[in-house]
Amino acid sequence: MKKKINLLLIALMMIVVGARADEGMWQPYSINGQNLADMQRLGCKLTAEQIFSFNQPSLKDAIVQFGGGCTGELISAEGLLLTNHHCGLGQVQSHSSVEHDYLQEGFWARSKDQELPNPGLTVSFLNHIEDVTAEILAGVTDNMSEADRNQKIKENGQMIIKDRQGKRNVEVEIVPFYHNNQYILFVYDVYKDVRLVACPPWGIGKFGADTDNWTWPRHKGDFCMFRVYTAPDGSPAEYSKDNVPMKSKHFLPINLKGVQPGDYTMILGYPGSTDRYSTSGAVKNVIEQEGPAIVDCRTTKLNEYRKHMDADQAVFIKYASKQASVSNYWKYYIGQVKQLQRNKVYDKRLAQEQDFQKWVNQSNDRKAEYGSIFSDIDKYWAHQSKYKKALIYLREAGWRGGEAVAFAMKFRAANNAIVNKEASMDDIKAYTQRMQGTVDGYFKDYDMATDRDVTIALLNLLYHDINADQLPATVKKVGDKNGGDFTAFVNNAFAKSIFVDADRLNAWLQNPKALTKDPIYALMTEIVNTYIELSDAADAIDNGRAERLFMKGLMEMQKDRNFYPDANFTMRLTYGSVQDCQPADGVTYNYYTTLDGVMAKYKPGDWEFDVPKDLIRLWENRDYGRYADKNGDLVVNFITTNDITGGNSGSPVIDAEGNLIGLAFDGNWEAMSGDLSFENEVQRTICMDVRYLLFIIDKMANAQNLMQELKIIE
Repeated sequence: MKKKINLLLIALMMIVVGARADEGMWQPYSINGQNLADMQRLGCKLTAEQIFSFNQPSLKDAIVQFGGGCTGELISAEGLLLTNHHCGLGQVQSHSSVEHDYLQEGFWARSKDQELPNPGLTVSFLNHIEDVTAEILAGVTDNMSEADRNQKIKENGQMIIKDRQGKRNVEVEIVPFYHNNQYILFVYDVYKDVRLVACPPWGIGKFGADTDNWTWPRHKGDFCMFRVYTAPDGSPAEYSKDNVPMKSKHFLPINLKGVQPGDYTMILGYPGSTDRYSTSGAVKNVIEQEGPAIVDCRTTKLNEYRKHMDADQAVFIKYASKQASVSNYWKYYIGQVKQLQRNKVYDKRLAQEQDFQKWVNQSNDRKAEYGSIFSDIDKYWAHQSKYKKALIYLREAGWRGGEAVAFAMKFRAANNAIVNKEASMDDIKAYTQRMQGTVDGYFKDYDMATDRDVTIALLNLLYHDINADQLPATVKKVGDKNGGDFTAFVNNAFAKSIFVDADRLNAWLQNPKALTKDPIYALMTEIVNTYIELSDAADAIDNGRAERLFMKGLMEMQKDRNFYPDANFTMRLTYGSVQDCQPADGVTYNYYTTLDGVMAKYKPGDWEFDVPKDLIRLWENRDYGRYADKNGDLVVNFITTNDITGGNSGSPVIDAEGNLIGLAFDGNWEAMSGDLSFENEVQRTICMDVRYLLFIIDKMANAQNLMQELKIIE
């Protein structure tokens, strides 16, 4: 495999660097160099092959990409999988009702036949990697326009994927690295029968909710358990009663020794997105436009959700996962903007760009290649500033705002086929009938009153907060006529639309007709078309070439820097240690929290800070068994210096010998700028201690069937 990795970039990645070892989301297939030496100095006792290998079972075989944006890990020989509570919340919610409220009460399958299937949920195992940079860039020339370059890369990529895919039942993707200077092909085995096994009650898995999110100290039992099933021959398969539990190629033993300051920690997972090599213009955009716009839209949406969820338990169940999804990055952007300013990230980027320009000016060859980068980037961001806010509002408050509006988008293909007579009516009916499951799932978790108030509030916001010439025509017309109040308009639309009423939509499925006059569909169409028009206008100036050349030049200028690629939902390894934190003058945070801290926050009846009675009983009796530390306390969470981001949720925290010691689930408030700039002194990963995990499974849930599966090291 080493021959397949781009030698120039690997050489750059392996050069010694003076930065702290805990920064970096490293490609685990490339650690057999300086990274491994650093890891071993920190205490790692594993070889590169024990961590990542295609020739023998290794840690990477226990790690999965869970669903669309989390990580999970196998913890038994029978495909038992561990991830975060918030990663599995949607599945738990889908199985819940007022009669069987698994959100509040938790869920524990006492045998495999009680495990619950989850249509649409997948886990992916990495089985092959290949550098395809040369093939991707074949035929690409320096004098091409950026649009022609991108088209050629797209065509080459399609041919490569088709070739590598063949007739195999695998997923193949090509991912750009280092701002499109390198391209790596990944092949995954995708398993589609993933069943819910266990989930703690809300008062454990969601303890602290919005108030504690993105902060330390934390006191959260953020875990869920699933099981991967296969066809009887071990191959990936759709759900079937004949499927069997996966025979794990590798799984993680669980170490109960506990953590101490300085202990080596390693995290493997699928971090989603960072932009640490971006220019000052990108940072300024987040601070001034993107962050505030997203926060404003989501604050409005969350206020309406909360009003209805607090008033009705049935609505709470339907909207728990939706609220959590909206809330997570609502608070993230609040913190990111604040910490970007506090950590002076914009100023740091400007200083880096000034140094880069000085380096460029020292050589005529560099001037020829890199001389126009910053003028091009400045033009790009000046142009983008005219559109960014409107595009975010049209997305967050428009076509992804109200649920009915968002759901109507799924019917655009069918409507176009009807209007443009692109298919026979029999074919259209066959297509709409295939949507029955989607429709049923939508209405199962839909509340019209909640959606009506959300839609009214978001349209009010949209009308008042973006320029009049960037509004959809109907939004402007209704807003102008009614002083920006969309109550009557939305009430009328909901009274007529098929997208808010199951009977109406099911009747349409039986006899599909053009949707052009449906008021919700018409509103959605205008919003989407306006978004597309503004997006096309924004794309008239592209910064792809400038960003690509800046990355290339930066790596050339800083030859002694150990570059790691930005996160992009591919497997990464980070390493660090358990440490406390001093985020501000006179402030010191301990490296762990205990169950005593949970009970100090306990508020009976509060949706964020209530706890189960069984947990209170065990705490009162200090009945912690073998899970107590040497002081007789039960450790709940701890922090490390590892480098993670969104997508790492559910990632295993692994000790020096390859055992599971924790479950990563969050970052800290003081380092919310981390996706754009790693903050060496204050950045921490917040982890659930495995002792608390096993305490909940064993002592509180008494799920001995699960305990018997695990390999526990004491």
